[in-house]
Amino acid sequence: MMNDKTAQVCAVSCRAAALIALACALPIAHAQSDYASKPIRFIAANSAGGGLDIVARSISSKLSAAFGQQVVVDNRPGAAGSIASEITAHSAPDGYTIMIASLGGLAVNTNLYKGLNYHPLRDFAPVTWATSQSNVLVVNPSVAAKSVQELIALAKAHPGNLSYGSSGAGNAGHLAGELFKSMAKVDMVHIPYKGGAPAMVDLIAGQVQLIFSSAPTAVPQIKAGKIRALAVTTVGRSAVLPELPTVAESGLPGFEADNWYGIVTATRTPRPIIDRLNAEIVRALQAPDVKKMLFTQGLEVKTSTPQEFGAYMKSEFDKWAKVIVDAGLTAN
Repeated sequence: MMNDKTAQVCAVSCRAAALIALACALPIAHAQSDYASKPIRFIAANSAGGGLDIVARSISSKLSAAFGQQVVVDNRPGAAGSIASEITAHSAPDGYTIMIASLGGLAVNTNLYKGLNYHPLRDFAPVTWATSQSNVLVVNPSVAAKSVQELIALAKAHPGNLSYGSSGAGNAGHLAGELFKSMAKVDMVHIPYKGGAPAMVDLIAGQVQLIFSSAPTAVPQIKAGKIRALAVTTVGRSAVLPELPTVAESGLPGFEADNWYGIVTATRTPRPIIDRLNAEIVRALQAPDVKKMLFTQGLEVKTSTPQEFGAYMKSEFDKWAKVIVDAGLTAN
C-alpha cells in the first residue's frame, strides 16, 4: 500500500507525463485541424497536355471546392518523372504538396537510373491509385500473326528478326516488351523513340513490327485499319477496347503490364491528412463527368485506399526490378 508521499509523487509524475504527451500531440493536432489553410500544390510529372496533367486538371477544381483552397497544378516534366518525384520526396510532410505520377516515377526509375535522390517506397506516402491504362499489343498488318500465340510462334521461328518500338527506354511500353520477351522466351529487338507518336509512325510504315502502345495512341490507328491489335496488357480486359483479349488469356498466363497513375505525398505526412486527401481525391475521380472525360482519353479511373495503393506500389516495384535486372537494362 502506498503512503501519502508516494501517492503524491505518482500523481505528479502522471500529470507530467500527460502534459508531455499533450505538448507533443499539439503541433500534429493543430496541423490536422487547420488542413487545408493554404493553397495545395499538385505536381504533375509531365508536361501540359500529357496524361498525368490531364488527370490532375480534371480534378483540381473539385479539390479546390472541397478544401476551400486553390489547388495549383504544377507541371514538372523531365528525367522520366524523376524531377517531380525528387521535389515531392523532399517537400514538407504536411499534405500541401501532392504528386500524380506514373509507373516510371513510382516503381521503375530507382531500379533503372543511377544516383537518384529519392526512393519511392521510403520517401512517398501513398494516397490513392488514380487510373489504369492498358497498353495495346499492336502489329503492322504485314506481320503474319493474328493472335498472341501466333506472334510468339513467329518470334521463336525467327529469333532476333522482329523489332518492337517504344517511346523511350524504361517506359511502360518498353518494360511490357521486356516482360513479354522474358515470359514467352523469345528474342526481339527493342527500338526506342523520342515519344509514342514517332514510334507509331514507324510501325505504320513497317520500320518496326510491333509496339506495346498506349491506348490513346493506338485506338485511332486501329480504327483506321492501319495497324492490327492483338491484345491488351492489363490483367483484365479494357473497357476502352472490350473486344480485345488480354495477353494473359491469349497464351501467357500471369502477364500484366498496367500503365497506371497514382497520387502520393511526402512520407511522414500525418495519417488524418492522408485520409482526408484520399477521401476528396477519390470522390473527385469517381465523379461521373470526370470518369467520362478520362475514359475518352483511354484512361479508366481506378481508386483505392492508401494502404491498398502502397501494397500495389511495392508489388510493382519488385516485379519491374526483376525484369530490369534480368534484361540488364540501364538508363543514363
